[in-house]
Amino acid sequence: MTITQLVTHSGAFHADELLSSVILTRLFPDAAVIRTRDRDLTTPAEGRVIYDVGREYDADRSIFDHHQPDAPLREEGHPLSSFGLIWRHFGMDYLAALDIPDDHRPEVFRSFDQGFVLPIDLVDNGVLVTAAAGAMLSDMTLPALLESLKPVFDDQSPDADDRAFHAALQIARAFVEARIQRKASKLRAESMVMAAIERAGNGKVLELPMGMPFRSAVLKAGADHLLFVATPRSDGWTLTGIRLSEDGFEQRADLPAAWAGLTDKELEDASGVKGAKFCHNGRFIAVADTREAIMNMAELAVAEAEAVQA
Repeated sequence: MTITQLVTHSGAFHADELLSSVILTRLFPDAAVIRTRDRDLTTPAEGRVIYDVGREYDADRSIFDHHQPDAPLREEGHPLSSFGLIWRHFGMDYLAALDIPDDHRPEVFRSFDQGFVLPIDLVDNGVLVTAAAGAMLSDMTLPALLESLKPVFDDQSPDADDRAFHAALQIARAFVEARIQRKASKLRAESMVMAAIERAGNGKVLELPMGMPFRSAVLKAGADHLLFVATPRSDGWTLTGIRLSEDGFEQRADLPAAWAGLTDKELEDASGVKGAKFCHNGRFIAVADTREAIMNMAELAVAEAEAVQA
């Protein structure tokens, strides 16, 4: 069946139908997006996908609403938004359209569902309020940012909502596809990191061929002995610590305290390494001109870390 109409509600938009539109317009680029509450158009018909309107959920008839009394739930009991419903039924096709490899799609689907779609479901259904993020962050959550793109109250032009919706759609697409590509890149990096871990053996420094996500692979490999990661960059090499958690700054080991905040000659003098260029004051990253210099710094950092831990 050829899809020619993507129908959602008119008026003010919310994150769930906007993000649903990201998925559907990628899969059906020739279909018209129709924002309406006209009953004739919000009733299932050949070539039509209806979402966030219509008060029915019936995938076989291509209608995906969640506002009815018997609203659909996730397996764990959380309510679904239209975005959750669209992702459930079209997500794997969407990943294929983005050229995510077959063997990576199940993990990308699961990760995106739990880390991106589920929060939208919870916010849209009032289970999670953005104020829970705190006063400074509540206006910075993705639903709040997307809804901030609505027209201002005194823009009375007849097409104000539709113009704002289509402008916001492109921004929403950038967020969705960047998140998916980032997760896919982590899976691509994993095999490279695993090979580097094997090469490192019992050494405390993991050398990678380029900057890439590494923490999840290090954890998966159970490489608890690793303390630092060395990688080349366009103008030299970097040495970084390995964070204990994804959202914190505490590391398995810090770079030497004597290097903190130093650059160039001061860092060379403090470390005794020719070519040392920079060490962050937080002691989580250092930079050097050459591989030899960064490996010398790594050796010194490992020795100090082991002395501290002894």
